[in-house]
Parts: sequence; C-alpha cells; structure tokens
Amino acid sequence: MTTSPDVTSLYAHSSAPTPLGPQLTRRALDLALTHTTDMAPDTLRVPLSYYNDEKLRDLEESAILRRVPIPVLATAQIPAPFDYVVRSVLGDSLLITRDRDGTAHVLLNYCRHRGAMPACGSGNSRRFTCPYHGWVYDTAGILKGVPGAAGFESMNRDDYGLVELPSEEKYGFVWAVLTADADIDLDDHLGSMGPELAQWNYQDFGYHDERFLTSEVSWKGALEAFAEGYHFPFVHGESVIGMNTLANTHVYDEFGDHHRIGFPFNWINQLEGTEPADNWDPVAQMGIIYWVYPNLILANSPVGVEVIDILPEKSATTCTVRHSWMARYPATTDEQRSMYDEIFAQVHAAVRDEDFTMLPQCGEGVRRGQHDHMLLGRNEIGVQHMVSVMAGKLGIALH
Repeated sequence: MTTSPDVTSLYAHSSAPTPLGPQLTRRALDLALTHTTDMAPDTLRVPLSYYNDEKLRDLEESAILRRVPIPVLATAQIPAPFDYVVRSVLGDSLLITRDRDGTAHVLLNYCRHRGAMPACGSGNSRRFTCPYHGWVYDTAGILKGVPGAAGFESMNRDDYGLVELPSEEKYGFVWAVLTADADIDLDDHLGSMGPELAQWNYQDFGYHDERFLTSEVSWKGALEAFAEGYHFPFVHGESVIGMNTLANTHVYDEFGDHHRIGFPFNWINQLEGTEPADNWDPVAQMGIIYWVYPNLILANSPVGVEVIDILPEKSATTCTVRHSWMARYPATTDEQRSMYDEIFAQVHAAVRDEDFTMLPQCGEGVRRGQHDHMLLGRNEIGVQHMVSVMAGKLGIALH
C-alpha cells in the first residue's frame, strides 16, 4: 500500500474526533481513493514481556480489570423487572438482576451463609434460593428467608444480603467494578466516549445470541485483532470481511483512553463525485468498531452490533472471549429471528474460525519467541493506542 503524505494521519491527531456523520464518510472516502490509511507518527516497539509476563497479568487484573468499570451485561438481556442473568467474570459468579422498580443490580452470587450459589442460568424470578440450606434472596440481594431461623436469632438480616458490586446502567450496558468497596464513576471513565456511545441507542437493540470461547493468546493480543485491517486479506480473504472491506484502510479517532475505527466497505468508492446525502451515513459505508478501555469491542454494522468482551484466563497467554450480537431492530417474527441466526452464524464463524484460529499462533510466538520485542507499524495506529494506554496504566516504558 502506498502512502499519501497529504492525507495520512492528519485526522488521527486532531484535537477532537470527527462526528459520526458525513464528514467521517468524507475522510474514509479520501483514504480509499488515495489508497492509504490513517497512520501513527512512527513504528512502536513492544517488549514480549508485555504479552507473556505472569506477574504483569496479575497486575492487570488487580490494578485495572478489578478497579475500572467493565460492561458485564447488555441492557437488552434483562429488559423486564425480575429478569436475571448469571455470568462468570474473571472467575467471579455474578448475579445480574433487574428489580421490581427497574433498577439493575450486580451481585456476587455467593450465599452469605456457607457460600453456595443461589442462582444459575437466566430467566425471570423474584427470589433466589441457596441450594445448600435454603436461604432466600430477592432481586436486590436482600436476605428474605432463613430456614431454621431460631438458630440465627441474633443475626441482623439487613447485614447478610448478597454482596453488591458498584454498578451503573448507561449507554445500553450494565457496567460494574469488580471490587465491592470501590467507587464507580462511569462518565469519568468513558469521558468523550460516553456521548459517542449514546448516539447508537444500544438500549433499544434486541439481544439475539452469544457464544463463548477460550484461546491460547494474551487477552491484549486478542483485543488487538479488532484494531487493524492489515490482516484482512490474509486471515479473512475468503469471508464477508475480506470480500466486503478494504484492506489496510481505516479512519481513526481517539476518545481519551478509548478509540473508534472505521473500516470502509468496498462500495464507498461509488460516492466519488457525489454530494453528501442519506447514503453518506458512515454506518452504511464502513464497519465502525470501538475499543472501550479496557476490554470491550463493539463492532457495528448496518443491521446490528457484535459485542466482544475479552478477559485474561489463568495465564498471561490465555483468554476468554464472550461474543454476542444485538440487532438494531429487535426480531418480532420467526423470519427475522432466522435471518439474525444466519447473520450471527456468519460473524461468529469469522471470529472463531479465522481470528481465533490465527491468534493462538501469536500466543505461541510470545511464549516461545527469543526476540525481545514486537514491532507495530504506523498503519497499526489503533493497536499502538491500545498498547500505549495499557502500558501507561501499568508503568511500562515503550520505545
């Protein structure tokens, strides 16, 4: 790919991101027509230890992943009062509920008596009963029933509800900090990314399906696969991504610790010589992908959004992936549901059979490689941003 100096990376370093509108499409069209992409000022060296150091992996969990807001559930998964979902996040069993007043709660799913799990799966329930001794909790985690109460007559029940984690529901997701005594300030955490996410109205989307997988690659390396299109023709050449999307071409904007990347579709060149109109909507002309620090990918298409959250497993070079899909227009018929089944099957196949077939090789490389650093190209500006943000939080010097 050739580089045009008068276009390359001028936008990536502007003081404010381009709004989600025709101006963003104009930028992407300019890049497509000049066969270039937004770029970083220079290459970036990343030490292998950034990906493979076990002490660093532990620090990432304790200092980042258990201290900042992370999305634990989509609003659309618990749309009605008394809906609930149980999820495992970093090994913690979370009971995520909506109470009778519509407020979401994120509760540690461990009975305060002997620690068994009062809830499992998902559904709609006003009460959760521990399977060990029958203690009963409501959707706010309040202890409501104790069999053999005479044995606990000195207990103040108000002191023995399920432990609740700090949480906020906003922008279509329930966010939580995985440390009970921590504070949460979602607006401070998201900064200018908050209003950007608000434009999508994810809370009105229809939750469709989800899949889970584990992979032998660093969670940070896995996230990076969604921050560049350099690999598209090599990894996705036979799938919809490779066939519909321009390779190694993207329009890039930062939102503090977070970023947005637009990957232009092949048909964007048809806009050449036309004036901005409805078809200049960037959602119709590019795949718009967000990285929301630290672990969330939102991959938007004209029909829906892939929600991909990635977390470390028990070692530095293993991770867990939760891949779900929400439809912009909730399904109301079997025909729509069948169509969405097919869409999700296609996008999940690309993630599972293409990205996560290749990524374990990267994991092997950082486990077994005897070179001291990786080199990120200028065209991998989104990956550079991810590494720079993470390294800054962890106190790692980069060159």
